[in-house]
Amino acid sequence: MNSNKVIAIDGYASTGKSTLAKMLSQHYNLNFIDSGALYRAVTLFALEGGFLKDNYFDQVALESALEKLILEFEPETRFLFLNGENISNKIRLPRVSDHVSSIAALPIIRKFLLHQQRQMANENGLVMDGRDIGTIVFPNADHKFFFTACPEVRARRRYEELINQGQEITFDEVLNNLIHRDKTDIGRDIAPLRKADDALEIDTSEVTPDQVFAYLVEKIDSK
Repeated sequence: MNSNKVIAIDGYASTGKSTLAKMLSQHYNLNFIDSGALYRAVTLFALEGGFLKDNYFDQVALESALEKLILEFEPETRFLFLNGENISNKIRLPRVSDHVSSIAALPIIRKFLLHQQRQMANENGLVMDGRDIGTIVFPNADHKFFFTACPEVRARRRYEELINQGQEITFDEVLNNLIHRDKTDIGRDIAPLRKADDALEIDTSEVTPDQVFAYLVEKIDSK
């Protein structure tokens, strides 16, 4: 595969997008960028900076502070750094998950990260997953996929991931969070979650990552 190829994977939360994006990036020797992690990083920045609390949000102050926000991916480890700090685990905390959709709906945030995402692709080819990669970020991507799965399966995957990280949370809390995120992602005015017209839709509810990977490679190599 050409080293400057772009593979876009969109879809709902916890459908396996990041897992498959990583597998494809390793298989084709392309960079992997988790766009959802970028939005989580900005959300964490807003929370830790005091711009965002449960019943308070200073959007103007957050926008002014964006110039102080430096995000970096480490290609070898795939760790995400915020102003020099490895935040790869912190961005998965429930308090970040509770607010990330609200932050992602802000036009100024999407514009800020859109520039960074496209800059990453200019440097090398990549595999990127998110909500609007094939529709907004890279509408001319070489390959586009859209992942779905039933909410209960997705919640179970996310719940087990969080429990394995030592977090105290119930399955119902995870399920309700996913349902809320779905509504927010689909209903927002700016770059809503939707399948690109030329994307291949894949339901991951009852298949393993290896099965999905084999199918994706077959489709990519045949194009």
